[in-house]
Formats: sequence, structure tokens, C-alpha cells
Amino acid sequence: MPRRLLIRAVLSMASVLAVGPALGLVALAQDNYEIQVYGADTVEPHHTMVELHSNFTAEGRKDWEDGLAPTDHAEHETIEITHGFNDWFETGLYIFTSLRNGDGWDWVGDHIRPRFRIPARWHWPVGVSISNEIGYQRRKFSPDTWTWEIRPIIDKQQGRWYWSFNPTFDRSFHGESVSKGLEFSPNFKFSYDITKKIAAGLEYYGSLGPITGFDPLRDQQQQIFPAIDLNLAPQWEINFGVGIGMTRSTDHLIAKLILGYRFDF
Repeated sequence: MPRRLLIRAVLSMASVLAVGPALGLVALAQDNYEIQVYGADTVEPHHTMVELHSNFTAEGRKDWEDGLAPTDHAEHETIEITHGFNDWFETGLYIFTSLRNGDGWDWVGDHIRPRFRIPARWHWPVGVSISNEIGYQRRKFSPDTWTWEIRPIIDKQQGRWYWSFNPTFDRSFHGESVSKGLEFSPNFKFSYDITKKIAAGLEYYGSLGPITGFDPLRDQQQQIFPAIDLNLAPQWEINFGVGIGMTRSTDHLIAKLILGYRFDF
């Protein structure tokens, strides 16, 4: 039964992909540098995780708009380096870059992300952690140059099923969204272990607008990614998927790959 449900879900997403252009789902603005639903775990003490996030926008915004560079056929490469200091704290560093034919390879910005978790030795029924991501991105790639992301994380492995919920809040300190205050950007993931090494599932990414009153649906960003996780070895992290934009303000089609490796330092 779980496998049939997953197949139906993937087919449903494919049908949306097929009719999207007919519905007028055009992309206006979207940041697609690190597309990931976080789990509550942190990197083990005295270990360092190095990840490469590769995201290609197959169908996005084709023209410059309000000083923002086009996203269509843009390749976003992000390096994430995360070090675990103890069983409840880690810190990550992001380096964002963008490559697009005719525009060359650009540095986009840098973020730092300290994260705290409830230690596993406390034996809580769910995993819980919270990250705070603060950083800068250049104006040609984002209408907001200095931002702060507060990301609570709740997850659970139940037999072969796994789910994670990230009710994220974003705050701009410099740019067009300063007056909006806190904005709500929920992320969700569920997956099923088909084998010991392969898990299939769905990931959802949204940006709904200020918590005091959400944006109209056409101005919200909504993406759904059928995705696969490969659990080849404890030191490796491999995730890939294809994302479908569900509103006109979202890039319509994105392919993503996360490739990570844990080092003993």
C-alpha cells in the first residue's frame, strides 16, 4: 500500500507539471540555492559535513525584473560546511553562487547558521532543533540583501516512514520586505524506505507572506518535489528531486541534487 500511494503521488505531480504552462504559472521571483527540508539531527561532535547543493532551473523567469537577474536556465551551486561541536550544537557556513549562460559565474552571498537541538540522550518522542540563519545576498539576486531565518525543526522516524516539519520564519533587515516583518515559509517532507538504501517521498516548500496576513495565492511561492534519498553509507548524504512550481510567483521547474560527506575533523 505505501508504494502504491507514492506512485500515485508522483503521477499526480507529473500531471501538474504537464498542465502548468496552460494555467499561466509564470515565474516572477524565487531563491533556489539551498533546497532542503532539515532533519532535527546535528553533525556529530568533532565531525565536519561538506555538502554541495546543485540546483538547475529548467523553466524560470526569462527577463530582468526590478533589478533581479533572470532565473531561467540558471545553475545555482552552494557549498555548505557544517561542524558539530557537541551533541546539541553545530554551526554551518553557506557560500552561494550562480552560473547562467551570458552572465558568467557570480558570487551571490554568504550565510552562517548556528543550530541547537534536543540531545538524543533526553529520549524525546520526536526530534527537535532550531536553526538561525543570518547572512547577505547581492541585490541582483534578491530584493532583500540582509536577512534572518528562524527555522524550528520537528521530525520522526516511524518504522519505514519518516516525516519532518520546518515551520520557518523569515525577517528582512535591508530590502523591499523590511516592512512585512516576519514572513511564514513552511517546509515539509515525508518519505518511505523502499529498501535499506533507498527512500522515496515528497518535499514541500512554501513562502506564504507576513504572519499578520498572508499574500494572495498568486503572489505566494509554492513548490513540491518528488525526491529520492540514497543511504549508501553513514558518511554520505545524497538527495535528488524535481520541483514543480504551483503558483505564478514560483520558478516552474527545478532539478536539485544534494551531495554531502562527513569528515572526522
